[in-house]
Amino acid sequence: MDSVTQFTLGAVVSTLCLGKRMGPRKAALLGGLLGTLPDLDVLLPVANEVDAFVLHRGWTHSFFVHALAAPIIGEILVRTIKALKDARFRVWLAVFLIFSTHAIIDGITVYGTRLFWPFYPDPIGVGSMFIIDPLYTLPILAVAIWSFVKRDWSAALGRGLVIALVATTAYMGLGVVLQANAESRAKVIFADAGVEVRNIFAISGPFNVNVWKVIAQDDDHYYNLYLSLLDDDSQARIYAHPSRPDLAACLEGNDAFEKLKWFSRGYYTADLEEGQIVVSDLRMGLTPYYVFRFALAETGGDAVTIIEPQSINSPIVTLNEDLDWYGDRFLGRSSERAVEANVPGPPPAEELASC
Repeated sequence: MDSVTQFTLGAVVSTLCLGKRMGPRKAALLGGLLGTLPDLDVLLPVANEVDAFVLHRGWTHSFFVHALAAPIIGEILVRTIKALKDARFRVWLAVFLIFSTHAIIDGITVYGTRLFWPFYPDPIGVGSMFIIDPLYTLPILAVAIWSFVKRDWSAALGRGLVIALVATTAYMGLGVVLQANAESRAKVIFADAGVEVRNIFAISGPFNVNVWKVIAQDDDHYYNLYLSLLDDDSQARIYAHPSRPDLAACLEGNDAFEKLKWFSRGYYTADLEEGQIVVSDLRMGLTPYYVFRFALAETGGDAVTIIEPQSINSPIVTLNEDLDWYGDRFLGRSSERAVEANVPGPPPAEELASC
């Protein structure tokens, strides 16, 4: 999730656990700062840009690391903050909850979070909530602000904190239910269209759980399907795109490619762009404007040369056009995403270098 949400959630959890002892304002500030600590892994040295992508939300987001770190950080707080000296277990628990709730809401997004490292090293990325979702953030932001402006604890503040956390947790649960519904609907739509796919993954749309992007794959293509809760599924539009396994085959065994394939859970595509083989993570962004794209090889003559991974910026989105389309989809209106419908197919075979 975004940094504002992480700071805010940490502030709310800390105030609920420690606000009575040290005051809401101080507890909220402490929790907000602790709530940002796991994301400081972005400051750790990495070998290349692919590692920076796949190693974020790594061991610093593990529940097992949190369980080890909570007594250490908690003991420092107990020994340095007078109001907490007789609340050792409560402080340790508060630190653990601040860290673990940070990891949980990261794991509910699609990016991927290593919640169970090192015993289960693969990232968990549910994809049922977008990285920024106002309906999740606003309730906890409201009570966090209340905590910051209130000097002394009150029963009303305590009730407000509990209500905000229960409401936002219920919203997260609703997202998981709606995700399963979108995937179930998508299976029917693909079957009715005669499209046989091996994988289907529904991902919440930007800022809401009403519109869902569903990705499906077969051996040679990936398919995008955009579903609204207000849709008439008989009007659903399937967008088909080549996934270019021929290009991916040129990268087999390359360390950066294998990491991207693993981290994306197989939801990737390869493209030939200006003589470079570019791999994109299909889960984040919209075709062809993917957020995470990496050039891994260059083609020339009859050879493919592996290069140091380079992050490739996506072209600028035709914002007004996509906003109009997204507004229609949000309201359940049938609408073609022209930007995606006009994505060109693969270049002629003779333009491709052999591996």
